[in-house]
Amino acid sequence: MIWNHIRLELACAPQFPQGSPHRCYLLYLPLEASGLIVEELVRASPKRATVRRFWPCQPDLRGYVIKTPNDWAFAYDLREDCNETLFPLDAQYICLGECLTLTEPDGQRLPFRVTNVQLLS
Repeated sequence: MIWNHIRLELACAPQFPQGSPHRCYLLYLPLEASGLIVEELVRASPKRATVRRFWPCQPDLRGYVIKTPNDWAFAYDLREDCNETLFPLDAQYICLGECLTLTEPDGQRLPFRVTNVQLLS
């Protein structure tokens, strides 16, 4: 298995010039050695590909990482009757130390650094 726990922390942003380890996303995804998300494994086990957003003084958001026609996104509600907005994950590869851009629930796009990738056996 190539499923990984991945931690993303807020990188340098105008409101947080030093970044913030308290503003994080935790992902559970299958990754190739190159950091590419393994689409076939996500498609085979979509409920395993999860995201958790935690922010001080806000309730956690929990959802799924899903494949869109062009890329990957976070979905916090997968009910069929829900017309939820998807939150893009602008990253081709998820590699330790790299930065990627996430769209927050308020629409703001912020940089996040991959601070931990832990392969699960």
